[in-house]
Order: sequence, then C-alpha cells, then structure tokens
Amino acid sequence: MATTQVNVSPAALERSQHLDRRPDPCVVVIFGASGDLTKRKLLPALYHLEQSGFLPEDFAVLGVARRDLSATFADDMKDGIVKGGGVETNDPNLDPFMERVQYFAMNFDDEGGYAGLKKKLEDMDAQFNTKGNRLFYLSVAPEYFSDIVGFLGKHGMNKPGAGEKHWVRTVIEKPFGHDLESARALSDEVNKVFDESQIFRIDHYLGKETVQNILVFRFANGIFEPVWNRNYIDHVEITAAESIGIEGRGPFYEQAGALRDVVQNHVMEVLSFIAMEAPSGFDADAVRTEKVKVWRSIKPIHPADTVRGQYGPGLVDGKAVVGYRQEDRVHPRSQTETYAALRVEIDNWRWAGVPIYIRAGKRMAKRVTEITIQFKQPPLMLFKDGEGKGGEGIKPNVISMRIQPDEGIALRFAAKVPGPNMSMSSVNMNFSYADAFGASSANGYERLLLDAMLGDGTLFAHRDGVEATWALMTPILQAWAKDPVKDFPNYAAGTWGPVMADAMLKADGRKWRKL
Repeated sequence: MATTQVNVSPAALERSQHLDRRPDPCVVVIFGASGDLTKRKLLPALYHLEQSGFLPEDFAVLGVARRDLSATFADDMKDGIVKGGGVETNDPNLDPFMERVQYFAMNFDDEGGYAGLKKKLEDMDAQFNTKGNRLFYLSVAPEYFSDIVGFLGKHGMNKPGAGEKHWVRTVIEKPFGHDLESARALSDEVNKVFDESQIFRIDHYLGKETVQNILVFRFANGIFEPVWNRNYIDHVEITAAESIGIEGRGPFYEQAGALRDVVQNHVMEVLSFIAMEAPSGFDADAVRTEKVKVWRSIKPIHPADTVRGQYGPGLVDGKAVVGYRQEDRVHPRSQTETYAALRVEIDNWRWAGVPIYIRAGKRMAKRVTEITIQFKQPPLMLFKDGEGKGGEGIKPNVISMRIQPDEGIALRFAAKVPGPNMSMSSVNMNFSYADAFGASSANGYERLLLDAMLGDGTLFAHRDGVEATWALMTPILQAWAKDPVKDFPNYAAGTWGPVMADAMLKADGRKWRKL
C-alpha cells in the first residue's frame, strides 16, 4: 500500500498540462492501419488526447493499408477504442470523433497509389481545414520504410507548405535497422527525403510515465543526486521480463531475437535515463546530448560478459507452454535467443567501476520491468556485540523503480525491530502511481503522438543515438553468430532464465534481485 500523499490543485494541473501543448491543425496518416497497433494503441491514444483537449479542433486521421477495408475500418477502430481505451460503448463523444477517421487502400511499394493518396489528403484538408500539415506514422514492416519515404518525397508530400505553422513530420516504428550498417543505410535513405528535424524514431517505452519520471526522481529531488555515483552505488540491475512467448510472430522474432528486440532500444533508453548527467534543459537537444554521452562511454562489451538463452517447454501461470523451437514458423534448430543478459560498464567519472547488469527475456517467471539501484553496504561494526554478533538483519539499501506493472518506486532501508534488543530488519517505503494519482487508461502513445505533432523530439531517438546503441550491440551479434549454442533450449518457460546468467553475477559476488 502506498504511503505517498499527493497534493495537486486540479486547476493548476489542468493549466500546466495544456500550456502550449495544443498542436496546429493536421492529419495523422497511419501506414499499416490494418495492424493491431493502430486498433489497440494509436486510435485509443488519439481519442484520449482529443477528449482531454490536447488536439486541435481541425484534426483528422487517415488509415492507409493494402486491403480494401473502407466499409469496416471505422467500426473496427471504434471497437478498438472501446476495448483498448477504457471507453464506454455509448460514449456520446465517440461518434463525432470517428467522423474524422477515414481510410485509403494502396500498396506501399506501388508508386501509382501515392498520387491518389496526395489527392485524398488534399480533399481532407478542404473538408477538415487541416491546412496541409501531416504526421506520417509508419506502422509497417521495416522493408517498406524506404519505399514509403521515397515515394512521399517523389510526390512532394515531404515538404510543408509556405508559412511558419506549416509542417510535415514522420514517425518511424522500430526496428530501425538490424545492425549498425543497416541502421546507417536506413538513416541515409530517410534523410534524403526528410530533414532529421522531421524524423521521429519512436520507442513506446519512452511514453511510459514511469520512464519519464526517472529524470524527475533524479534531478528534482536533492536527496538522491549527491549519492547517485560510484562512491555510493554498488551496482545497477535492469530487468525487462515478459511471461508471454512470441505471440505468433515467428518470422519476425527469428530475425530479431531479444538483443535486437528489447535491449538495443528499450533497455538502452532506460539505461541512459538512469546514468546520464543533468541536461541543461528538458528539451530535445539537451536530453539527447546527455544520452549519447552515456552510450559512447560504455566500454566495448566482451562476449564473455554476455549470456544468451532460449526457452524450452515449461509452465507459465500453471499452464503448460511449448518451447521456442515448437512455436509456429520457427526453425526446429533455431539459434535465435529469447533471453539476453549483459554486464555493462560505463567508463566515466560518475560510474567507473559500477557494474550494470541487464537481462531481458520471453517466457520468464513473470511480467516485470524494473530498475534496481543497490547501494554499498555500510560498516556494521557499530551493531556488533561483545561476541561479534549483530547487524545480520541489515541488507544494502535499494531503490527499485517499477516500470511495469504496478508502477512505482520503493526504497529499502534498515529499521530497529521493537523490543529490548538491538535487532534490525529491512523495511520498504513504497510509492504507487495508481494509489497516488489514480488509475489511468492511457497507453503511453498519447504523449509520444502529441510530442510528434508539436515537433518535440525529446522522447524520440535521434540518428546519433540509434547508431551509438547499434555500435554496442553489433559486435555481440557478430560474435554470437560465429559461435552457435549447443545446449539450446537452456531454460524452461516460467523460470528466470539460464543458470549462466546467475553465474555471471555470482562471479562478481552478487546475485539478481528477487522480483
């Protein structure tokens, strides 16, 4: 139960949230609109923004996909908003919103369709007074990125109209490349059409309130920053565990694996927030600069400081599940890792000598993403009696930040157990987002979509950052490719991963925090 009291004036909160946060009129164009992301996340997020007063009055959405879904698209999206957005079926505001949602069918790699798309958008400008402003959202397979961007440029849809408030921007979903070389090549292709200031490489982790709160926790509280360094911190753990498998995405996951799918993007972003120096301001250039400094300060990661795993059959929540190699459209002798653990060191004045342990995996014991900051053990001689006993109940102080689920922060510290003896025990002080601020149906895309419409790239990846993280991961991928694993699968579904990951920490005299 949370022990946090929050006193916020509703009027003050509303003023602060809406101050300069309403974008110009625009059309959000979603390529790949027939996919699950649009229905479950993007449309619910846009509806939340509209109902909260953050969207302009002159606003519209155009879904673009290959199949002809004109007759069913609006109803399907409406169903997604109701089921995925915590919205009542009879919400009187839902139908007026859906009147601004339209559909256009075309093949992404067929240039002929783009002339029709341009005409459709011009018609929507006339209908909804959206003034030619566009947010192109590429929710498509990576092989279509270059085609879509190239054809948008060829048909002049990459350039805003004349005027200070006219703009065109594009949001690109991950994966942005599959190694350093491909990421650079893709950036080169996109930069031929769009200026870097127009490009918003999205990572949905950065839309999570708990990730954004890391910077507030660190830099808005004077009690933590003085001890946030190698003099006081023993080590850091970052866990990104999922209990689900690959959910029918065999072909995708065979090409990705845990290192590409989670570590190179999500985990590296979280790590940068934990380790960065205070930026000069909360703006895109300042925050990105400090993030890139962190990634470029990470020592090259030796293959000996990595562990890869692949799940076999097991039990998850009491239910029997198959191993990765038995999943649909997965090679029966696949070498794809569904688990990755790394030992990372940042070679700078703040973090030198502090190991950072990372683990991410599928089909693990539970779904949890958490950051653990473990502080150094204090001297215990003070608490020992004449026989050398005492102090056994004192464990190192720990700050744990729960990104998902049960979002919040906990601080572990020592306290005296009531009684005539000097007995001690560890206790936790907890902050829960839900208890303090109330439950929310927001999915994290609200903030990211709004920022993209406003042109604020603070929570998006820049080319320099993408290349910096791929520069760290690519040598690991190359080393793994040259050294096939003979004992896959090496952990059972429903466990915490391969024993070698435990051994990696044990060699340092440490162990993973029990989650």
